[in-house]
Amino acid sequence: MSDPWRLAFLIRSFEERLLALFSRGRLQGTVHTCSGQEWSALAIAGALRTGDRLLSNHRGHGHFLARRPDLLRPLLAEIMGLAEGLCGGIGGSQHLYAEGFYSNGVQGGMAPVAAGLALAGKIRGDGKLTALCVGDGTTGEGTLYEALNLAGIWRLPLLVVLERNGYAQSTPTGGTIAGDVARRAEGFGFACFRGDVWRPEELAATAREAADRARSGGGPAWLEIDCYRLNAHSKGDDFRPPEEISRYREIDPLAVFRRDNPDLASAYAKEAENAVDRALAAISPAPCRYRPEINLVPGEVAWSPVPETPAPRVRQGELVYRALRDFLARFPRGLLLGEDIAPPYGGAFRITRDLGELFPGRVWGTPISEAGITGLGTGLALDGFNPVVEIMFGDFLTLILDQIQQHAAKFNAMSGGRLKVPLIVRSPSGGRRGYGPTHSQSLEKHFLGISGLSVLALNARSDPGDLYRRLGEENGPSLVIENKTLYSRPVPPETPRGWRVWRSDEPFPTIRLSPDGTGPDITVVCYGGMLDQAEAALEDAFRHHEIIAEIICPTRLHPLNPVPIFASLKRTGRLLTVEEGPGFAGWGAEVASQALYAGIEIRKAKRLAYDGLIPASAKREAELLPSGRDIVAALRGLMAG
Repeated sequence: MSDPWRLAFLIRSFEERLLALFSRGRLQGTVHTCSGQEWSALAIAGALRTGDRLLSNHRGHGHFLARRPDLLRPLLAEIMGLAEGLCGGIGGSQHLYAEGFYSNGVQGGMAPVAAGLALAGKIRGDGKLTALCVGDGTTGEGTLYEALNLAGIWRLPLLVVLERNGYAQSTPTGGTIAGDVARRAEGFGFACFRGDVWRPEELAATAREAADRARSGGGPAWLEIDCYRLNAHSKGDDFRPPEEISRYREIDPLAVFRRDNPDLASAYAKEAENAVDRALAAISPAPCRYRPEINLVPGEVAWSPVPETPAPRVRQGELVYRALRDFLARFPRGLLLGEDIAPPYGGAFRITRDLGELFPGRVWGTPISEAGITGLGTGLALDGFNPVVEIMFGDFLTLILDQIQQHAAKFNAMSGGRLKVPLIVRSPSGGRRGYGPTHSQSLEKHFLGISGLSVLALNARSDPGDLYRRLGEENGPSLVIENKTLYSRPVPPETPRGWRVWRSDEPFPTIRLSPDGTGPDITVVCYGGMLDQAEAALEDAFRHHEIIAEIICPTRLHPLNPVPIFASLKRTGRLLTVEEGPGFAGWGAEVASQALYAGIEIRKAKRLAYDGLIPASAKREAELLPSGRDIVAALRGLMAG
């Protein structure tokens, strides 16, 4: 559509039709219309070039149509939840995807993703611009400012557009946002521009100027667009003064155009209505065919004996270093990002010590910005890179939960399976180092069960090189837990006398320690750093109490293949789960639940975990966290009676 006014009327007609369809029961959920803000979308889209990226939010239909009017029908089908929609009817109104366009309804969450896409363009030097649209309410979100900081530091080709309609949902922003937001952007090194929808030609020119500045390499740009939405936030939730709405309807750009050009406006409006009518009539009524992915795919495994490793053994920290070095060598688009990981420091545990020198330009030290750098990694992954993000301590993983849950892990499903997010997040976790309540926790249970996310834990018998190589070939995000006490230990440990070590043929192997020549009495299920404690308990329990236990230690905690656990439980009928984390709603509880759900007969069961804060006191910490001695006591209890 060469005339932007024609497209403005199409967007208006589309949005009004959505409200009508909702009132007739043909839509459900939320419908956030942009009526009154059409020229904001048109100005932004007009400033973009082929290949540029546009990231939007919950009020994104206008942005989408301004960029891709040729996709009117699949957009409408998507909002209606139908199979021929842009994303198969999965994403709906707020979660749209087409080549170069991404939207998500979580406020502020797309900002670091946009920074990641912009960083990808900067690394490639492809001249692509990334534009991010946010609203008033988003200026209260911390992730926005993390993204602005990252963009300013690295002078990214990023254009951030603030559409100021004066409200954050139903609350006037005068009472929720302090100060001048543009001054904040200036503080991060953004060149700031401002326009409004009531002077559309001037706005279009300003948007082009802002986009050219961001594209030029001179640093990111910030564009504030004053506007007003004529409809409710989402359908009927409008508490604004009626006289205020009426006043803005009078100066609405389309209303002004109608008064000045009645014949042309009538033609454009009729043309737009016909286009929406044709799209609606042509849509197949076939409903969305989405089925939740099966996180749990039980499968039989084949076991291979693991030969005893002759001395000298190698510290696991050295093995993780080699794994990341080999990862960068194997994957040309592999990148490492994290706080203090660049030379000369190389991270809190020195894992990445010289990788920045060995691979110039591929190890990025970042500010303290956990959510920001995780979203940055997501954006890089969306654009074909293989990013590995280090979160310095596992305790800080809670800061990235939104970026994993609402973004990285959902992009594939929300895009109808078209987007790949090969993001790896790795983090040292666990106690026994005297670091106290906020640097000693194992919080991975909060990430278990997130659809689309793999959660893995290195143990003393893991091969970090194989694990990271395989993760580099995955299409979805992964979280790797590295127990920090293993970094300084030579691995693998010596095998307890009378037991044999087996490894499954799974992509991420399960470890099994089975007694030689006899059947086990009890199945011990553990993961990560607790394997060491469990192995230490085997000989003690046998020598002093004649209890024979078998250990099953998965590497991938989610999605979990429980078949190796089930097979052992069928032999023993007794279950002990051990984990270095809070017990309530923990991984061990899920293991026991799945066994019971599968009909496995369990005569006796017990869980070892901890509850409470981890104190800095070494003595109290040792008493709190499960140990080999605690495991022996639990085994005795399970055998009693």
